[in-house]
Amino acid sequence: MTDGRGDALTPEASARRDGLERLELAIDGFCAHLAKVRGLSPNTVRAYRCDLAAFRDWAAREGVEPLRATHRELRAYLTELARAGYSARTLNRRLSALRGLYRWMSREGLCDGSAAAALASPKVSRALPKTMSDAEVERLLATCDTAEPAGLRDRAFLELLYATGARVSEMAALRVRDLDLRQGQARLFGKGSKERIVPVYEVACAWARRYLEEARPALAARGGRARDELLLSTRGNPMSADALRDAFERHVRLAGLDPQLTPHAMRHTYATELLGGGADLRSVQELLGHESLSTTQVYTHLSVERLREAAERAHPRA
Repeated sequence: MTDGRGDALTPEASARRDGLERLELAIDGFCAHLAKVRGLSPNTVRAYRCDLAAFRDWAAREGVEPLRATHRELRAYLTELARAGYSARTLNRRLSALRGLYRWMSREGLCDGSAAAALASPKVSRALPKTMSDAEVERLLATCDTAEPAGLRDRAFLELLYATGARVSEMAALRVRDLDLRQGQARLFGKGSKERIVPVYEVACAWARRYLEEARPALAARGGRARDELLLSTRGNPMSADALRDAFERHVRLAGLDPQLTPHAMRHTYATELLGGGADLRSVQELLGHESLSTTQVYTHLSVERLREAAERAHPRA
């Protein structure tokens, strides 16, 4: 076997090149498994592929044969990332992708995945999610000019976001038929296309009804063809998750709120309000569409903080 210049490769170099080619095929197979079997979204699969491509490039640069990588070599990869200034959260994400790939390759009989499985995860300081107060939500909603179709659309979007605790990607995927205003509920499709039904309170239903009757037909007419997506742009096209984030951030600026607030802050606020109001953790997990209860448990810390603050304000000895 020769390299790109026609020179003969040593047996070791030939083995490394063969290993890199097999790794490339394995990454393709693993990503196909994530999409078809596990039902992960295209964005999530793309993120896995990018993380694994970074490992492939490192292995090629360092002369590591990836399908025979040792525990020490894999640790050296993580050490290089840490020295490059990557956060512990990013390191954990890269490590999770690596473990998943080696676990899949091991099941497929391509290699022994024990070296990757033995890697320890960097400790991540778990920051509490950012939430909004009722006053802040009111200020945000007040920035929508409901005399204009786009303003009425944004008011409906923000009301539904707050009423359902939906991810912004779920709001972008919402179709008119997914909203049952008579029953006061919405059908959301979360990660892995998992479906869930969430209640929608009457105020949000009223704004959604106004949008559907007064604004959406005018926006849809600008697109030139019928659309089933609920939220339409000023040109009559379906609004992507990025477009909805931009709309949210624009209203945050208009309201003079913390510029670090994102649509996910509404989701965090929704969860915290439910727990603070007495909802049990399992119900909140189902409403949020969390696969693991541990993901939902972070909101219990927020509820405890709120109770502590209330006690400190009210207790005479606080």
